[in-house]
Amino acid sequence: MRDCTDKVKVRDYVRERIGKEYLKPVLQVIRSEESGVRSNNLTANSSLLTTNLFDKVDFEKLPNTFIIKCNHGCKWHFIIKNKKEFLKNKRLFDIIRRNITGYLEQDYSFWSGFELNYNGIEPKILIEPLMRDKINEPCEEIEVYCFNGIPEILVKFYGGVEKGLTVYNKNFNQIPDIFDFFENKINCKADELIKQALNLSEKLARKFNFVRVDWMIFQNRLYFEELTFTPYSGFHKFKNKTNNIELGKMIT
Repeated sequence: MRDCTDKVKVRDYVRERIGKEYLKPVLQVIRSEESGVRSNNLTANSSLLTTNLFDKVDFEKLPNTFIIKCNHGCKWHFIIKNKKEFLKNKRLFDIIRRNITGYLEQDYSFWSGFELNYNGIEPKILIEPLMRDKINEPCEEIEVYCFNGIPEILVKFYGGVEKGLTVYNKNFNQIPDIFDFFENKINCKADELIKQALNLSEKLARKFNFVRVDWMIFQNRLYFEELTFTPYSGFHKFKNKTNNIELGKMIT
């Protein structure tokens, strides 16, 4: 679970099980020269190892748009839509540098909840291209909830929760939204990408009694996002208590 939570190491797992064609490109990975599994306790030395990682980013080799993120946490990322403007804006540059450096020194396993699969991941900076069909709008996404290695529930987001979603069971029949998302429900039959996401997710989820497999759709192709073992830090809101209990019963 730790290796598959690490946004860098999980790429090996995906490559072995479904192929590299589903992986997003990587522009740069920045890691400490004294790398290795870090201590559970953050120390002055571990802080020093991560302080200067941001300064090792080679911005000259990066395209005009990209995403800079940390591999050992959730939502620890920044989207750069214009590199030239970003590098000129000293205040913005310093804010992002300070935040990324701060994230590198944090242990996310206790940061927002109790997600021990993040514990012990070696902190790195990961830079990926900004993959969007429209630069100011997120891509459509598919989340596949897998229980005991079997995909049971699929949720398709049409470019963010506010733009609507459709929920399917493993037979691709639409079902009511059991989660406490927005009410903008879209009536849409499952397409080939949703069916493909289910089949690929089963191959990735086989080893785990629960995992959510996350995908993005870019230029009408599926790209792997991440394996999420503790969605919403375990504090996901449900429409009602019955939904919560029924999902819990799916886990052996």
